[in-house]
Amino acid sequence: MIDSQIYVSLMGTLFAVFFMFEQSIIKTPTIALIFITYFSGYLYTKYQNTGKLFYKVLIFNIISGIISAALIIYNHNDGRLVKWLIIVILGLLYDSTFLKFFVRKIPLFKIFYVGLTWALINSWLILPEFNSEIFWISLLFITALVLPFDIRDMKSDTIVTFPILIGVQNTKYLAYLLIFTSLLISIFYLKTESSIAFFITSIVTFILIYFSENSNKGTYFSFWVETCSGLPFLILILMKYF
Repeated sequence: MIDSQIYVSLMGTLFAVFFMFEQSIIKTPTIALIFITYFSGYLYTKYQNTGKLFYKVLIFNIISGIISAALIIYNHNDGRLVKWLIIVILGLLYDSTFLKFFVRKIPLFKIFYVGLTWALINSWLILPEFNSEIFWISLLFITALVLPFDIRDMKSDTIVTFPILIGVQNTKYLAYLLIFTSLLISIFYLKTESSIAFFITSIVTFILIYFSENSNKGTYFSFWVETCSGLPFLILILMKYF
C-alpha cells in the first residue's frame, strides 16, 4: 500500500479533513471527492508512460472524474465544480508528457507548485469561501515536506532542485523555516486543539527532516515523511476521543 498511490492520497485526504474538522464542516461526500481526486491524479502521474497500462489508468480516471462531478453536483453547487476543474487542470499542467512543456520541468518551482495544489484543496475547494490562513499553513507545510523527497532524488533528478543548488543542509534549513512560519500562522489562527495538534506534528516533521539523507531507504520518505501530512488529524482525534 505504501508503494501504491493509495497511501499518499490517504494522507492528503486526512490533511484536508483536519481543516474540515477545524472549520466544523465534515461531509462524507467531500472527503470521498478529495480522496478520488488525489488518487486519480497520482495514478496518472505515475503510470502515464507505461504504454497499455496507461490506457487502463486513463479509463479509471475518466470514471473517477464522472463520480467526482456527480458528488459535487448532488452535494454542492456549480461553483464547487469549477473549483474542482481548475485544480484538476493544475494537476495536469504539473506533469503531463503529452505537453511540450510542463511545470515539473521548471527548476526549483516543483515544491511550490505541489504546495499550491494541496493548499487550494484545503483552503478553497472544501470551504464555502477562500481561507487565506489555511492556504498559507498548507502551502508552507507541504512545500517543506516536498524538500526531503528532493534530497532523496538529488542523484537522479534531471533538473535543478534545492539540494542540488544549495546543498542538503541548507535545504533542511529552508524546510525548517517553512514549517516554523506555517506553525506560527496556525498558532495565531487555528483553534487551540488544532494548533496543539499542528505543533506536535511540526516537531515530528522537524525530526524527520533533520535525519533526511539521500542514503535513507525509500520507506523513510514514502512512509514516515509522507505520514506527516496526516498527523495533524490523527493527533487531533487522539486528543478529542482518548
